[in-house]
Amino acid sequence: MYAIVEIAGQQFKVEEGKKIFVHRMEAAEGENVEFEKVLLIDNDGAITIGEPVIENTVVEGKVLSHPRGDKVIIFKKKRRKGYQKRSGHRQDLTQVEILSIGPRGEEKKKSPAKAKVKAEVEAEVKAEVEVKAETKKAPAKKAVAAKEKSEKKPAEKKAPASKSAKKPAKE
Repeated sequence: MYAIVEIAGQQFKVEEGKKIFVHRMEAAEGENVEFEKVLLIDNDGAITIGEPVIENTVVEGKVLSHPRGDKVIIFKKKRRKGYQKRSGHRQDLTQVEILSIGPRGEEKKKSPAKAKVKAEVEAEVKAEVEVKAETKKAPAKKAVAAKEKSEKKPAEKKAPASKSAKKPAKE
């Protein structure tokens, strides 16, 4: 599930659990914030588009920190005139973790059916691990055959090459 939200004049694609950087907000660190301008929601293929926003829907987030962005260098130059101007800028940002996407004021409820299914799957996995541990045996040790040392034969020497007739000297 994801949503497109407008935060401080910019649009962000957010999902639950994701961390995003937005322009500096007035909220303190650790404070929860709500973003009401939800433009689009995709809930596992069911897309809802707002006109311009979706009513009674909010994205909740938690402010993690207020860092500063990387320095951006601005360099201006006019050739042949001796004009050069250099300046820099660091943007103030806020890091926000998205907690939930959904209707306004609705607490996030964990469905008991999902919890039961998760517990059953975990139990099956544990049972499989125990069965594998019981059936796993130590591998049989292979008898290492002692290699007999073979006597090395000395290399045969080649007969020297026969001398061919000498070539006449060049004049």
